[in-house]
Amino acid sequence: MTDYLIRREPFYQPWGNEVGLYEAAYAARLPVMIKGPTGCGKSRFVEHMAWKLGKPLITVACNEDMTASDLVGRYLLDADGTRWLDGPLTMAARIGAICYLDEIVEARQDTTVVIHPLTDHRRTLPLDKKGELIEAHPDFQLVISYNPGYQSLVKDLKQSTKQRFTAFDFDYPEATLEAGIVATESGLDRDQAARLVKIAHTARHLKGHGLDEGISTRLLVYAATLIQRGVTPVDACRMALVRPITDDADIRTTLYHAIDAVFA
Repeated sequence: MTDYLIRREPFYQPWGNEVGLYEAAYAARLPVMIKGPTGCGKSRFVEHMAWKLGKPLITVACNEDMTASDLVGRYLLDADGTRWLDGPLTMAARIGAICYLDEIVEARQDTTVVIHPLTDHRRTLPLDKKGELIEAHPDFQLVISYNPGYQSLVKDLKQSTKQRFTAFDFDYPEATLEAGIVATESGLDRDQAARLVKIAHTARHLKGHGLDEGISTRLLVYAATLIQRGVTPVDACRMALVRPITDDADIRTTLYHAIDAVFA
């Protein structure tokens, strides 16, 4: 259990009353769903709350190849015969950890169904292959996250899954707050951080007009870190803010002009 405890406080800057609301949800052991764009702080928030509550955290990065067995466990064959290996969801339910399923919509819908018994009054997890019914530890909580901007008919949660969770809507912080986050995370001075945020706002206004997603707070921290390492601001912005998000020549040119104007 101690292997999953977060020892050092992860930096997280509250932007509303989300900390208090999460604490209330955890106190009632309600499952939580966090929705928001890429790199806006969803995972950091969960890490911070696990640290603040002193609870172990088991994180699963969901993907389209993930099966139910990857979550709950499977039998393995070794020199002594077969043995059962708990999956991360089962382990969290046994030890009373917070289980965080990151980007849940990436998993197949037939996989995510296995979480249903853990998200209502039953708080149980049936291990059909093992013939065991696990009653979740009193401290167990399930948290999921995803980016609504990538929703489609193929990649979306069923209503039968969504309505088992309480939910937070996350977004990028307002400019002054975001600049403070970038400065704190990277050590860059506030003025330079504010300039990076200004570029990000230019890109975010292009979402849906050539860009699938705007520049995230995470990428701003990357750019700030490069600048702290001696990279010129223009080169750092092109490397960390523009090239990762688009290959479109016209969009790149537009953002390059914005960078040049801000750091002229």
